[in-house]
Amino acid sequence: MTDIRRPDNMERITTPELAKAYIDEQIEALRAQIGDKKVLLALSGGVDSSVVAAMLIKAVGQQLVCVHVNHGLLRKGEPEQVIKVFRDEMNANLIYVDATDRFLDKLAGVTDPEQKRKIIGGEFIEVFAEEARKLDGIEFLAQGTIWPDILESDAGIKAHHNAGGLPEDMDFELVEPVRILFKDEVRVVGKELGLPDNMVFRQPFPGPGLGVRCPGAITRDRLEAVRESDAILREEFAKNGLEGKVWQYFTVVPDFKSTGVKDGKRTFDWPCIIRAINTTDVMEVTVEHLSDELIDHLVNRIIAEVPGINRVLFDYTPKPPATVEYE
Repeated sequence: MTDIRRPDNMERITTPELAKAYIDEQIEALRAQIGDKKVLLALSGGVDSSVVAAMLIKAVGQQLVCVHVNHGLLRKGEPEQVIKVFRDEMNANLIYVDATDRFLDKLAGVTDPEQKRKIIGGEFIEVFAEEARKLDGIEFLAQGTIWPDILESDAGIKAHHNAGGLPEDMDFELVEPVRILFKDEVRVVGKELGLPDNMVFRQPFPGPGLGVRCPGAITRDRLEAVRESDAILREEFAKNGLEGKVWQYFTVVPDFKSTGVKDGKRTFDWPCIIRAINTTDVMEVTVEHLSDELIDHLVNRIIAEVPGINRVLFDYTPKPPATVEYE
């Protein structure tokens, strides 16, 4: 694979005109690279993969085969939403694969975050390879790699499923049309491609999914605590007019417990950490300060509705020194 780098003198894509020029350039490059072959896309439904899908549909049409893998690490209701938006509303050639047990079995007992990411990334490639064998003419694998992924991998901060850990003997040639873009540029390109706002401005979601928000060895009950608390957080942000105004917000349930009291009895349960942040390029991140009333309400709901949680904490740490995700 050619190591494509962002030119030092590349103008930041901030206008529809610059986005159109980039799209036209990439469509020409995609057609030259793919030819009359088929390309397989890991379609998570997030901003990056959605923009890649739209660009590939524009470039090669039905030669694109989208695969949505439910690895058991998605947010509540997300697999259903992806199927509805892409298959029902966009007429995408979408294959749905439920690989929940397969992923969670491989991740059982694994505590090292880099090993977890590589297992998830490697298993993704295996799933795609299996799907490709069922199809004729698949020679390319499209990915939503963006420039911050490359920069953080280069710096050794963390491995990205889109930028490292791929098997050396992978049968696919990679297609990465947004590889040299920052996240804000990807959104401008998505708007120019005609994607709906609720897709273009959707908050980012990591490729390894809730696996990086369940630090330590992933267990199904703690993973469910992350999923349910995240759903409550997203619901309350929408109710309070913060959806679309805060760049990213999520919960983390770490692998340690503390004592508490509920109904007059001792509990020994996990804490739930809330993170709400803003950024334009993901290289520097600031914290969104929530009102005391909203924080109190979130604490009450999460503790009352999510089994296994007895404390709720708020992370006030910017990036640097902290990264966006915990793993």
